[in-house]
Amino acid sequence: MHRDELRRRAAEHRLHLEGFAHHLLVCSSLGCAHNDALITALRRSVAERGMESRVLIRKTGCMGLCALGPLVAVQPEGWLYQHVRPEDADVVVASLGQQPSEQLLVPPDLPFFARQHKNVLALSGRIDPESLDDYLAAGGYAGLFAALDMRPAEVIRRIQESGLRGRGGAGYPTGLKWATVAKARGARKYIICNADEGDPGAFMDRSILESTPHAVLEGMIIAAYAVGACQGYIYVRAEYPLAVHRLKLAIRQAERHNLLGHAICGLNLDLAIQIRLGAGAFVCGEETALIESVEGRRGIPRPRPPYPAEKGLWGYPTLINNVETYANVGPIIDRGSRWFAALGTEASKGTKVFALTGKIVHTGLIEVPMGTTLREIVFDIGGGIPDGHGFKAVQTGGPSGGCIPAEHLDAPVSYESLSELGSIMGSGGMIVMDDTSSMIDIVKYFIEFCMDESCGKCIPCRVGTAQIHRLLTAFQERTATEADLAQLEMLCDLVKNTSLCGLGQSAPNPVLSTLRYFRQEYLDRISESRQPEDRP
Repeated sequence: MHRDELRRRAAEHRLHLEGFAHHLLVCSSLGCAHNDALITALRRSVAERGMESRVLIRKTGCMGLCALGPLVAVQPEGWLYQHVRPEDADVVVASLGQQPSEQLLVPPDLPFFARQHKNVLALSGRIDPESLDDYLAAGGYAGLFAALDMRPAEVIRRIQESGLRGRGGAGYPTGLKWATVAKARGARKYIICNADEGDPGAFMDRSILESTPHAVLEGMIIAAYAVGACQGYIYVRAEYPLAVHRLKLAIRQAERHNLLGHAICGLNLDLAIQIRLGAGAFVCGEETALIESVEGRRGIPRPRPPYPAEKGLWGYPTLINNVETYANVGPIIDRGSRWFAALGTEASKGTKVFALTGKIVHTGLIEVPMGTTLREIVFDIGGGIPDGHGFKAVQTGGPSGGCIPAEHLDAPVSYESLSELGSIMGSGGMIVMDDTSSMIDIVKYFIEFCMDESCGKCIPCRVGTAQIHRLLTAFQERTATEADLAQLEMLCDLVKNTSLCGLGQSAPNPVLSTLRYFRQEYLDRISESRQPEDRP
């Protein structure tokens, strides 16, 4: 299909949607899964009232407030119902055009929603993720259509001017990476979407893929056009079956409507995208290990340089970005780099999606401008700490991140500020801990995770994480000595500065940050009855 045909299709679908007086949007993301019975009950209730021509029931992606799921949004009333069960269907349908059910209603002024700014998640919870027509009618692929009227160099310049940085963790400037791949010499070029989200407590990429898979495809097509790639891969965890199902469906729909394949939109642009399933190896989130896995080998990191932008998949220049990075691309091209750059801080532009979990009232998926403080996220959006407990720390960046104490709650969330605090942005996991949490127990869990997930290729990571784990066990069991504390700090520095890849280099971060901010907990667990020479 040409762009004019797709635009006409979008307009027709918008008219179709506008023909219904009420829309019931039922969250069908993993957090509100198993809603088939609820949808069936809603349809039955609508049919019993003879309202089929006036009420449209649609499943959607994640609405964000996972703690209160299953969720049902009522439009155009703007109501959100929480903990909706199949037996509540009659109550929901009976309220249409009347007064909302106070028992089910989420307070409309809840700060969880009011304090967010949704760009990547703008369509999440509003469209059916399995409907290309829904995505088109909501403005989807407008960024691609605009990009196809630009030269590839103009597309790259717009991404550069936006200030978009990679949302996978390191925060490398996206436009600079694209420009490097575009200039690289090679008989062919590849693009890869890194959807190997493995951080404990993280579900940002999974939710985006489940909610707006076409947004990721759109970003990849624009990127392929900009850098000159004709083959793409999405490397996604096999543990995300719903995301994989919706990705496969979105790719088939895009192929059927000439958004993927040969001569996209009737122009001289070819791109095929395939899915590669990961087997749950955390190290494959590292881009060179991911490339090894895509090529059919064991996923272990390669030494760098050369970097994938110069010599990546099968030795050819390869562009790798993560899910959230690609999902930002379409809106930036459509709305302009100034629009994106107006959000965030001087060095960290735009918004960031976080998975807010742990000891907090409102767990869920959030999106806030860069520069939003940790206090706003934890206490305004997250609703604070439940059960009367006090805040102790928030851990950002997954097992590679640090634990930030209450004294730094007013720090802005940006790449630079988190680094200064001994943590990282990571892909967007944010775990809140209350005053009942033991920091030593927490960091031991993360070190054990990194130890188990180490590929074993380099000695500092393979042996160092095991030795750090041994020392943390001694502190946990209150058999550690002052010499153990000194050795723990030395080992963390060694592993951080000599490991081959990012997994080992960042594995000590949780320990180092707790030694910095919660050192007394280590001192309190040193055994006074044992001397250093008594240690086995």
